[in-house]
Amino acid sequence: MPETAPKAAGGHRVVYAPRIQDLLARKETVFRIDAATVGVSDPDLMAEVVAARPVLSAERSVYKPAAGADIPHDSATRTIRALGQDVTAAIAAPPPPARGLSGAWPYAATSYLRRWLFASDPLPVSLLSKRAVTGSDALSRLVDRAVTLWPAPGAGDTAGALAGQIRDASDALARKQAVALYRRASATLCDGVAALAGNALWLMGPAREQRAARPDLTPFLWETLRLLPPAWMLWRKGGDAYTALHPEIRPEDDVALFPLLMHRHRDFWTDPLEFQPERWAGVTDPEKAPAFMPFGFDGARCWARHLVVPLAERLLETAIESGIALHTPDGETHVPLRSLLSVRFDAKTGA
Repeated sequence: MPETAPKAAGGHRVVYAPRIQDLLARKETVFRIDAATVGVSDPDLMAEVVAARPVLSAERSVYKPAAGADIPHDSATRTIRALGQDVTAAIAAPPPPARGLSGAWPYAATSYLRRWLFASDPLPVSLLSKRAVTGSDALSRLVDRAVTLWPAPGAGDTAGALAGQIRDASDALARKQAVALYRRASATLCDGVAALAGNALWLMGPAREQRAARPDLTPFLWETLRLLPPAWMLWRKGGDAYTALHPEIRPEDDVALFPLLMHRHRDFWTDPLEFQPERWAGVTDPEKAPAFMPFGFDGARCWARHLVVPLAERLLETAIESGIALHTPDGETHVPLRSLLSVRFDAKTGA
């Protein structure tokens, strides 16, 4: 079987779940996954698939319908701006004590980010982003009902901008949708940034100890987005729009797009399995690099992509400055089959 795992620094190894390993071992760039799904990693065809039609609301993790109705465009725009305000305020403020980063990653980092970004949100709003709540349908419904009784529009409190969307909702439907958007937006951002930062820590190896000599962490994050992109697969529901693009795709086929595979394309990347942050030196707009799709293509890009790298860099700085140490048996980490691609390890900070 060909080598497919990235060559991380310091002898760290990555072991993928069997189904991901099977995908990485494929030589074809267009292939059938099952009777109703076609996988694509060819850069040109991926661009054509994304351009063939607008993204459906059901294909968007954050802006899929909520409370029985589509999310209005102005609500989505306000949510992006509000989340940006909360992230900007958090980055400018001192982070929570770094001891919160000790534990099992990426979960410790996710909890840390939620405290950092949304600490000012009052109960029960802050419960919307707790893992113990989001993992239980019954608790989620209970908290949702409690939030609908939160102070009426205009009531004063210390809530952040994203929570303010709930408080200031104009009617019952808008409030229910604001609750859904808070939960989805906070989870999507925190989970994604935690996964990216954890992947970067694993790939960096001893470079974590050379912080003073390598002050710019941004190239490390872009190289991590290439080798271990959290958003490793994009899904498109089938339809006639794709049938003319490739003979393998039928009208009834769903299409799975794989940035994880495209980012290893040897026609576009030198030593594609080598972790080489220096390849991004002097690149002013990494998202324009050929065969690189860390946040999606034009017209279907991640709504929070402008927040992810700066927040992940701030999180990495905090972790490295705390003297974080990573622990796994034999220097090996397993990547499970999940919607977000993320390495698993235990960590302990010196703070």
